[in-house]
Amino acid sequence: MFSKNTYVQRRQELKKLVQSGVIVLFGNNEAPYNYPANCYTPMRQDSTFLYYFGQHRDGLVGIIDIDNDEEWLLGDDIDVEDIVWMGFTPSVADLAAEVGVAKTAPMKALRSVCCDCVAAKRTLHFLPPYRFDTKILLMDLLGIHPSQQKEAASLELIQAVVKMRSTKEPQEIEAIERACEVGYQMHTTAQRLCRPGVTERYIGGQVDGIARSLAQGLSFSTIYTQHGEIMHGCPTDAPLEAGRLALCDAGCELDDYCSDHTRTMPVSGKFTQRQREIYSIVEECHDYVLTVAKPGIRYRDVHFAVCRLMTERLKELGLMRGNTDDAVGAGAHAMFLPHGLGHMMGMDVHDMEGLGQIYVGFDYKTPPNLEQFGTNALRMGRELQEGFVVTDEPGIYFIPVLIDEWRAKGHCKEFLNYDLLETYKDFGGIRIEDDLLITKDGCRFLGESRIPYHPDEIEQ
Repeated sequence: MFSKNTYVQRRQELKKLVQSGVIVLFGNNEAPYNYPANCYTPMRQDSTFLYYFGQHRDGLVGIIDIDNDEEWLLGDDIDVEDIVWMGFTPSVADLAAEVGVAKTAPMKALRSVCCDCVAAKRTLHFLPPYRFDTKILLMDLLGIHPSQQKEAASLELIQAVVKMRSTKEPQEIEAIERACEVGYQMHTTAQRLCRPGVTERYIGGQVDGIARSLAQGLSFSTIYTQHGEIMHGCPTDAPLEAGRLALCDAGCELDDYCSDHTRTMPVSGKFTQRQREIYSIVEECHDYVLTVAKPGIRYRDVHFAVCRLMTERLKELGLMRGNTDDAVGAGAHAMFLPHGLGHMMGMDVHDMEGLGQIYVGFDYKTPPNLEQFGTNALRMGRELQEGFVVTDEPGIYFIPVLIDEWRAKGHCKEFLNYDLLETYKDFGGIRIEDDLLITKDGCRFLGESRIPYHPDEIEQ
């Protein structure tokens, strides 16, 4: 938790941006794992609630009455029986005081707040819900069916939250840096353990254990796989095989902020010539972002600058051909890079994505392109500003089913060497990812300790 003044100032700024009405920010409740008393732990608080109200306890709702300049923390105090099982928990009034909120009330007061707003024809602002219990509560309070709640959410509130949370405060950047240091421990452990015969699940479990030991836990489910061509490949019981590549995409949450890194390593300890050739292209694309990304530049333009560089290098290997700009314009590069260069990161690993990617990663100057394969997976395209944190994660993947489908259709055949692509079907995939802070004049990677990613470093 940051200082009381941090949350007071954030709520004051939010009032100025939204201007009128009543804001309701739902905290999260415990989520049952397989029966009511067995919950996922630790309880994960809603990020926007945390941003403005700072408290991790379940069963809380924050109210900001802009017109009357009042703030409330709603929730029920726990009873003795809860204390017996879970230990002492401060009262709702004490929790409110810690973050500068003067008024509290039991959770039942939420119905009165909503009814009074509706009766007075005042605007009640809420964010798109993503948990089923919140959706049911909203339907009960406002009569809005869950299928309609995303559209009914307040655009003014969404835009205000995105504006504030996109630009990271110095204390937020420091928190991300600390998370990146744990990320260093996670990924160097995976690199040291990587050898033939060790299972994906074992290494993935060791990575997870570090996040749970040194941080609050994982920022997302760890990806550890020899099938790097699968974007979200979960660890399996498969033993690592000599000659293959292992891809580890993992991060942690520490002090409510995330890290997110990816490294790819040779199971045998040495890259083959073909692996090093492809790896070196991804490495060059990854480092190229440092020279391009800066305030005032659209991240979509950085993405396509990387795509052009990648295309040029793949042409040198004979995998692509033709005019580079024409190939990228046609989307031929998406055969190898079917996702975007990166995404916003902060309290959420895909920061604020639940509010709607069109508002987080794009704006009226930079609308998304949902039509073209690959480009439609671009999560971040808008103009960069100082204080933004985005991921830099280029990759090259050889996806057999995609090769077969495009070849059968003759898609982009003037730019792709399908005969040579056939020989890469057993290659897998390579991705290198780091977390990038946009600075006043450029950008830098976050985390004091750099996880090895240059080929010679990895082999060593």
